[in-house]
Amino acid sequence: MSAPPLPGNGHEADGAARPGPSLRLVTSDPVYDAVAQRAAAAVIDGYSTSFGWACRLLREPVRTHVRNIYALVRLADEVVDGRAGSGDPSHAGAVLTALEEDTYEALRDGRSTNLVVHAFAITARAVGIGPELLVPFFASMRTDLTVTAHDARSLDAYVYGSAEVVGLMCLKVFVAAPDARGVSYSRLSPGARRLGAAFQKVNFLRDLADDHDRLGRTYFPDVDVERLDDARRDELLDDIDADLAAAARAAAQLPPSSRSAVLAAHGLFAELSARLRRTPAAELRRRRVRVPGPRKAAVVARAVVRGGRR
Repeated sequence: MSAPPLPGNGHEADGAARPGPSLRLVTSDPVYDAVAQRAAAAVIDGYSTSFGWACRLLREPVRTHVRNIYALVRLADEVVDGRAGSGDPSHAGAVLTALEEDTYEALRDGRSTNLVVHAFAITARAVGIGPELLVPFFASMRTDLTVTAHDARSLDAYVYGSAEVVGLMCLKVFVAAPDARGVSYSRLSPGARRLGAAFQKVNFLRDLADDHDRLGRTYFPDVDVERLDDARRDELLDDIDADLAAAARAAAQLPPSSRSAVLAAHGLFAELSARLRRTPAAELRRRRVRVPGPRKAAVVARAVVRGGRR
């Protein structure tokens, strides 16, 4: 397959919020576009309460674009980790390749018969998401079909493609918002990557048992899932909390249309990190740590207040 050259939006060089393509959802078939984007919204509503709560704080049209990104990411993950991935990696690889090729074709033509891909293409073409982010994303997804354990180098590559580039895709949307003048893509890119990495590593730790038992994978190098102790757990969480601290400094600089939502997502994963640290390592092998609904509501409310202060 080949990744196509795609029109950029002017954010790649230094990311300064100079005039470029807007976030207007302008396409050739408004009815089909609207249906596709409702399908993308249903994906996030169906799969993630945490991101769903945070996403509702985004102002339009930022919210719709972020939902469009999430839906494609979720679909690819479902191909890899759903029935196709765990039951028949060869078949899952073929399905993932077809999804990747469909995505590139939609970026070129602006249309796909796959509603999720079509919605993603609307956003990608509007804000300049191209092969520099999509190629590492699909490469990391494909890694899950063939690699069951990582060393430090392969894990860095995997986290970049599976999580950090998703943070960068969302950042492209945030800096293209009408209220983002003066907000720099290049200045905030390191923070967006650290936030994506923190989310991913929190999920690795939460899903330690399921990844190991159901999918046969371990992501953290030199971690024996059966013998994980509190000291090693804290080392992993120290790294995650360092990512979260760096990401918080960047999130505070986002425009109002996205700031509260990103702070809410950050707060929910910081809460998960704190709960993981309070959970004995032996229990992480037996249960998935969650944030109760009332606590989620409190975290989101605090983010709304913090996001409105700047």
